[in-house]
Amino acid sequence: MDVVNQLIFLGGGLAVISILATRLSARLGAPLLLIFLVLGMLAGEDGIGGLHFSNFRLTFAVGSVALAIILFEGGLKMPRDVARLVGPPAFTLATLGVLITAAIVALAAVLFGGRTPLEGLLVGAVLASTDAAAVFMLLHGKGQAVNRRVTGTLEMESGINDPVAVLLTLICIELVAHPDLNVGWFVLREFLLELVGGVVFGIGGGLALRVMLERLTLSLGLYPVLAAASVLTVFAGANLAGGSGFLAVYLMGVMLASAPHRAQQVIGRFLDGLAWLAQITMFLLLGLLVTPSALVADLGFALVIAIGLIFVARPAAVYLCLTPFRFDWREKGYIAWVGLRGAVPIFLASIPILAGLPNAQSYFNIAFVSVLASLVIQGWTASRAGRFFGLEVPDQALDEDYPDLGLGAAGTGELCGIKIGARARALTLNYDKLPLPPGSQILSVIRGNHPLDHFPDERPALGDYVIALAPAADIINLQRLFGERRQDKVTDLAGFGEFVFGADTPARDLALLYGLPIDSLGKRGGEVFPPIWDETLGDLLHQRLGKTLVVGDRLELGEVELVVREIQDGRVSSVGLELETQHKHVQATRLADWLLRQTGMRP
Repeated sequence: MDVVNQLIFLGGGLAVISILATRLSARLGAPLLLIFLVLGMLAGEDGIGGLHFSNFRLTFAVGSVALAIILFEGGLKMPRDVARLVGPPAFTLATLGVLITAAIVALAAVLFGGRTPLEGLLVGAVLASTDAAAVFMLLHGKGQAVNRRVTGTLEMESGINDPVAVLLTLICIELVAHPDLNVGWFVLREFLLELVGGVVFGIGGGLALRVMLERLTLSLGLYPVLAAASVLTVFAGANLAGGSGFLAVYLMGVMLASAPHRAQQVIGRFLDGLAWLAQITMFLLLGLLVTPSALVADLGFALVIAIGLIFVARPAAVYLCLTPFRFDWREKGYIAWVGLRGAVPIFLASIPILAGLPNAQSYFNIAFVSVLASLVIQGWTASRAGRFFGLEVPDQALDEDYPDLGLGAAGTGELCGIKIGARARALTLNYDKLPLPPGSQILSVIRGNHPLDHFPDERPALGDYVIALAPAADIINLQRLFGERRQDKVTDLAGFGEFVFGADTPARDLALLYGLPIDSLGKRGGEVFPPIWDETLGDLLHQRLGKTLVVGDRLELGEVELVVREIQDGRVSSVGLELETQHKHVQATRLADWLLRQTGMRP
């Protein structure tokens, strides 16, 4: 009994310390997962805790469940429009990109480590996939927001690239264990089973969960439990059928996020907390599992592989895979830099140990050092990379905690309570004039602990507590309307535009102002566009860059650059004007003169 209590005390204590360490992470700017990993190492055999833990099978099982929860929660946060936008490039990175990365790492292992081609390919397969837990936590962390096309691509890639990496790893292990294996048939069979099985279970599980949430009448607290249990069922079922359980649960989350469902808020919050617990548990166990003194034998070779992976293999894969898609060099550079490695490579490196392959410990050592290097070098500098590549955009700050007053089985609408924050958009109009989403209704407004009797005639005030009924999918729009809005830091973001124009501004005004030749703007890469004379800035951006744009997209026009600053209902609503450095003084003077004439302040 004392041993059990000691284990519970140790586990709970480590979890508490990990949560408290998040404050240290914020101060140091270090990736949270690195903090969790280091805490596990400190509690381990070579650390101050002195705990001996070497159960690879238990770690693999617990880590697999944890990663399934993390992937589902990541899919749940993927908006449907973003999924459509980044699907093709993310899928290319998750398949061809994994193969390219594995091949380059394998070449480095053969040239610099004296490994056989098959051993080198096994090293490459283990390290080829980016990690969902690391990428999700980094991109969803506060302090920086980046172009949604970029973050969406990174998130979806990390969510669906595991099957290819797992397949490559299993192929290499099978070839080592069974040299006479028919490689062609084995590869085809495993690939089809992993991919098709994951897709079928993921889509089917997502649809089944949506039906259950819509039709079952349950206590409100049971809906998130039902969702979590369904995730584990689909994950294990896909694996038992030979498919990819990781792919299945990610797609299941995307399916659930693509349509409103009952208890949406409570499920989202429960899964958010469960994902945090999964990440803490997983990385603490991985830290406990490693013995730092055992890494010394492979440290030099592992560092060579890690540097090659970060600075050669990942950038090469990204640039080759994203060339057919509309990504500029800045977006490619950021995607290349933020392809973090985390728990997945360590899990894959434990498979050779579980399979009893010779020299299996070296694969684990190489993977662990590579993950540490990735979290330290890439994870620690991700925010600086966003600024370096000029991809920062205003943070919408929609991750605040709002009380969930869900109606449960009573209907499709959700009750929500939102406190009006500083600089909220709602502060400019009376309650009866606010642009509420269709089907939404304000039921009551509480000010100073007392409900307002005639709130429609009142102007919203800071601190008002709004009780509203709305479709689940529109709650986020109410949060945008009533919730606190951070100070607009756009003007402080380098390259985001010194001047701001409405999307309905005639493009010809800027063309005349800057002396931009109309004819030269009608062609790009052999493609002919109509003259811009009669277009607005918004029309011009959509015509030249495509129908689906995100905040931060850019269009170069001679000596200036137009930057998408804000989008409403899928259309550009605000445009920034970025001046080239060497022309800023002259152009700013001309722009100021033009603005004065337009307002009648100068004849």
